[in-house]
Amino acid sequence: MVRAACMLASLALIANANELFSDAEVHTAWDAWKRRFNKMYKSDGEENQGQQNFMASMQRILDHNSLGSSWTKGLNQFSDLTNEDFMQKKLMAKQVCSATHNALGSRPQMSAAKMAALPTNFDWREVPGVISEVKNQGHCGSCWAFSSTGCLEAHVALKYGSWHRSLLSEQQLLECAQNFNTQGCAGGLPSHAFEYIRHAGGLDTELNYQYTETDDEACKFNASERSPPTPFLPRSAGIGVQVPGGSVNLTVGDEDALKYHLATTGPVSIAYQATDDFRDYQGGVYTSTKCKNGNMDVNHAVLAVGYGTDPESGLDYFLVKNSWDYTFGLEGYFKIEAYKNMCGIADCMSYPDLYGDGKIHVVAAAKQGKSCGGLACHSELMAILGVVAIAFGTVLAAGSALVLMRRTKRMAAQDPAGMSLQQA
Repeated sequence: MVRAACMLASLALIANANELFSDAEVHTAWDAWKRRFNKMYKSDGEENQGQQNFMASMQRILDHNSLGSSWTKGLNQFSDLTNEDFMQKKLMAKQVCSATHNALGSRPQMSAAKMAALPTNFDWREVPGVISEVKNQGHCGSCWAFSSTGCLEAHVALKYGSWHRSLLSEQQLLECAQNFNTQGCAGGLPSHAFEYIRHAGGLDTELNYQYTETDDEACKFNASERSPPTPFLPRSAGIGVQVPGGSVNLTVGDEDALKYHLATTGPVSIAYQATDDFRDYQGGVYTSTKCKNGNMDVNHAVLAVGYGTDPESGLDYFLVKNSWDYTFGLEGYFKIEAYKNMCGIADCMSYPDLYGDGKIHVVAAAKQGKSCGGLACHSELMAILGVVAIAFGTVLAAGSALVLMRRTKRMAAQDPAGMSLQQA
């Protein structure tokens, strides 16, 4: 792994192959990249085209990194694609961000006092068991489904405890949610997914309804056949979540609300417009003059899991989980500039209401003036996550005591003398 990382770091510095490197050096770099990403081609012509695209990627990376931007580019699994291929294979069609109204409605703007009480930095990955693994959507514009399941998996962990959180089914959303303005691999929005799950009676686990990277099969979900318990508890081989309150939609453009709910409620699904410059993202705070930020321009849905201020650039950012595997960006994550509605990240913000009681459930304590880079800022949250375990342990202890008491009474009735000796 160290050798591969060093090789990629070296490759990121390669400039115009025709000017600075020999054919042999370019060939060596190409072979190393293919091994790193396990690339295979159907024909010599296809590989030659891939290599030309690879060389263009190297030049593009060098040009950008020489500018001293707040973010850097690097080689990744997309470096043998044209911009057109990348947009077609990884992004959904443009979506129209429209609120899905429910009992909770859109959130009002946050007060200055509430914002001042928030920690300066926040990262849900630092709380064990909340954020699930980085997944890979493959060649299907199903990012909206992965954003939805990632958000749901986190909120299940926050409500029921992380040991109850299973990976959830993106495939069910692709095949079953068309009546809620979703189009399978062509796109959709997390808010619509949350509303679908509310009306469908739940979302299956990935174990039960596995991802196939396609959307051409009939819906296989039937809530009545799954027989979820009452009151509901997630199952690993059945319905993994119910969303009785549907989607909670944050006010369009209100990034204070995004920051507040990230720190106090949980991860939030967002969407934005990914343009061809984003495909090479490697690190730093992404900012762009190429993308648009209108509510009809978003083409990629992701999951916001934190926020902070970058010490190098001084830019405020939101920390975002992607669905392009760990090989993209910051091990599957990226940072995007905050408070600019950069690329439309504040146009479609939502999270699922797993309670359905019309209340706002705060699960994390906001510690004024602190940076949440560990568990120190999550003591209240950890207490919440642990309360179910404590209660469960109490039940087990009580049950064990009851069994022991009944056994003791039985033994006393059968052999009073023996009991006296044991008690002595």
